[in-house]
Amino acid sequence: MIKLPETVEQTVVNILRLANTKLPSDVGWALEAAAAWETDGRASAQLGAILDNVKKAELLGRPMCQDTGIPIFYVKGKIPPSIRQDIAAGVRRATAEIPLRPNTVDPLTRENSGDNLGEGMPIVHFIPTEDAYTEISVMVKGAGSENMTRLGMLNPSDGAAGIEKFVADSVLDAGGKPCPPGVIGVGIGGTAEECLLMAKAAAMSSSENPDPVLRKMEEDLFVRINGSGLGPMGLGGGATVLAVKIRKACCHTASLPVAVSVGCWATRRASARMTGDRVEYSQEADV
Repeated sequence: MIKLPETVEQTVVNILRLANTKLPSDVGWALEAAAAWETDGRASAQLGAILDNVKKAELLGRPMCQDTGIPIFYVKGKIPPSIRQDIAAGVRRATAEIPLRPNTVDPLTRENSGDNLGEGMPIVHFIPTEDAYTEISVMVKGAGSENMTRLGMLNPSDGAAGIEKFVADSVLDAGGKPCPPGVIGVGIGGTAEECLLMAKAAAMSSSENPDPVLRKMEEDLFVRINGSGLGPMGLGGGATVLAVKIRKACCHTASLPVAVSVGCWATRRASARMTGDRVEYSQEADV
């Protein structure tokens, strides 16, 4: 049996509170930087309002956005046998205690469970390893940004130029709906479903891309999209994205899948690494 320092249920409540009430430092710095170099008056006003909201949310311990989204969990390391049930119990408690808006509904009847659970919820991805810890990470994504997700099955001949065009077009076509500026996650390759998973995991990343080719593509897309003039909330300006994060996997010789996970300004994530004698909380996450 894996001995944990506190219940998984309590840890889940804690990381959901952290994710919803405090921005990760890299996202906060990116917003501060955007506000510093923004020259458009409307854009500056929007960024100022966002930063003021972020500070108040952290000070009061309240969610920074009314759409507290649907939590997506990643469990890495040792996997306790009851962890899915424990995570569900944590989500139920967090919904009542933080509180979180109950967002999950049956896709056909639209009946709301009232506790962010229901069939297929919570979403949990397992990454078993031989490490001596259990790490639970969560990403919270609202519908405004999630609805702008795009998957393209490009022709292999489209190459890097086609990939960059698809990503840029996806972000710009979304306009102000996902509440820009946000972090854009991109998946390249794999199969259709794996590509979408990579895009979401990329959007959660807090580290620099180790692949120099992908890092250059991220930088080029950052400049290209921010040069579009879409700006904060789609009202004009230079800050349309805070970062572009890309992951790739090999794919079929006749395929070129590309997925785009569009983020809002509230890039919400948190993690907890649980060992036999302690829990370490962080908002840096790479899954």
